[in-house]
Amino acid sequence: MKVAIIGTVGVPANYGGFETLVEQLIRHNHSEDIQYAVYCSKKSYDDERWVYHGAKTEYIGLNANGIQSIPYDILSLVKASRKSDVILILGVSGCAFLPIFRLFSKKKLIINIDGLEHRRDKWNKWIRKFLKFSEKQAVKYADVIVTDNQGITDYVKEEYGKDSELIAYGGDHVLTSINPATEEEVLKEYDLEKDGYALGICRIEPENNVHIILNAFERAQKKLVFIGNWDKSDYGKNLKEKYEDSKFVKITPAVYDLDKLNVIRSNCSIYLHGHSAGGTNPSLVEAMFFKKPILAFDCIYNRESTENKATYFRDENELIKLLQSPKEELDLNAINMLEIAQRRYKWSTIASQYEHLY
Repeated sequence: MKVAIIGTVGVPANYGGFETLVEQLIRHNHSEDIQYAVYCSKKSYDDERWVYHGAKTEYIGLNANGIQSIPYDILSLVKASRKSDVILILGVSGCAFLPIFRLFSKKKLIINIDGLEHRRDKWNKWIRKFLKFSEKQAVKYADVIVTDNQGITDYVKEEYGKDSELIAYGGDHVLTSINPATEEEVLKEYDLEKDGYALGICRIEPENNVHIILNAFERAQKKLVFIGNWDKSDYGKNLKEKYEDSKFVKITPAVYDLDKLNVIRSNCSIYLHGHSAGGTNPSLVEAMFFKKPILAFDCIYNRESTENKATYFRDENELIKLLQSPKEELDLNAINMLEIAQRRYKWSTIASQYEHLY
């Protein structure tokens, strides 16, 4: 069976959650009956390779993100329709094309609609309308709808009257062995002490409530390391300027080296997760495998992902109170996070669930 995967930057994964999903589906494909083909952006890879961990790669000469993402997805879809039995679409940006696509192709479509993109604060009114229209077409024309969080599953049922398959993300790819010498070097490079800091990692956007977390730690006079793309927006630049001289908040640029990132994550004392949208967030799932107490923004997606066993806040005052939690409560939080991660978020399980859909 030939399965095409479209809608991402491509592989090797070096961008975000969907790319990691694709990489792990490929790596955990142990069936001789499934041949993957991954559609990749030629703009993002200098070294084109035509086979990656047994999967074929097809290149499209457009950017996979920004305004070009729509024609990128459409071209990928058209090309995949000629070479595949099943098409797995990740995201909805190109799904506005599906009414036309269905006029000439009956190929099986499995669509992961992601995290309700039309509700994200970063988009203007017209982009939100377009994304909502694309989501509607995705739900209408998909043979199988995939959601990654019970909150999204409920939304699809309530909004469209359709059932969907609930498949989350995996996170156990972060459990690589850490060389003690490398660990010491990384901690020294970032001026960190073991268990001496809380940690936050995300794209610096208002919907991730970065301002709430930074303000709370500054007021509580607690050590926080926050990693992100601070220079990508006015929101990030303003926060960076406000806190770059803080004694308590350490503003750190994005870290793309996974080995370094894992050292930083494995040595923190608490993990902060401020996301308020997007379903099951890959960074949250990954953090759970490090057996750290997680303080998460109080929304249905985070509660579902952590089975209501993390600790939750909605504003600065609540977060400041949580920072005073007894050690026993935080330790139980950490134990619960690891147990849930090992039970629900292993890539071997996720890959099998997708393969069953094909």
